[in-house]
Amino acid sequence: MYVKNRMTMNPYTIAFDAPITDVIELMREKNLKRVPVVNGEKVVGMLTRSDIQKVSPTKATTLSIYEINYLLAKTKVSDAMTKEVITISPDALLEEAAVLMRDSRVGTLVVVKDDKLIGIITESDIFEAFIDLLGFREAGSRITIQAQDVPGILADIAEIFKDLNFNITHIAVYRGNSGYSDIVIRTSSINTDALEEKLNEHGYKIESIIRNED
Repeated sequence: MYVKNRMTMNPYTIAFDAPITDVIELMREKNLKRVPVVNGEKVVGMLTRSDIQKVSPTKATTLSIYEINYLLAKTKVSDAMTKEVITISPDALLEEAAVLMRDSRVGTLVVVKDDKLIGIITESDIFEAFIDLLGFREAGSRITIQAQDVPGILADIAEIFKDLNFNITHIAVYRGNSGYSDIVIRTSSINTDALEEKLNEHGYKIESIIRNED
């Protein structure tokens, strides 16, 4: 899966020299948590709600509403924005985006193609992709099987599913340090009695089964 499959295309932007009140209104109206800052077509920063709070008067201020609005109107987006912007290509793998976010300690990446902003991808987009990859919201059964970490194990388990006409919809492998791995397989079937029996016959340990009938 690629960044372009999960990014928000053509995101709202704000000019670097716009008054901070403009972006406050934009974020409130569109319910945005962050807005890329541009100078023409070039991305020059990122503005978040926390950035705005840093330049806004505190609740303890003695200033009037008029004075607060006046000060905010005089504050430019460039005064509050985070200038260091981490970018990524739309053709990058989703895993690359996750690692880059983790290493850079940011929650949003700006997606750029030919030096032009085409989207943003956030940590929430990564979480949603992870959930979809494992099929957690789909109806069926989630079976965790403990198996030796040796060549051919996945093929053998898949053959058992095939022989019993159980469709594998999602699969993930969590490798351990003891020579065994947890193989998580989702099937669209709810009744897995025959499958459990066959897996046990082949010496596989079933660690858990979670069923979702919704």
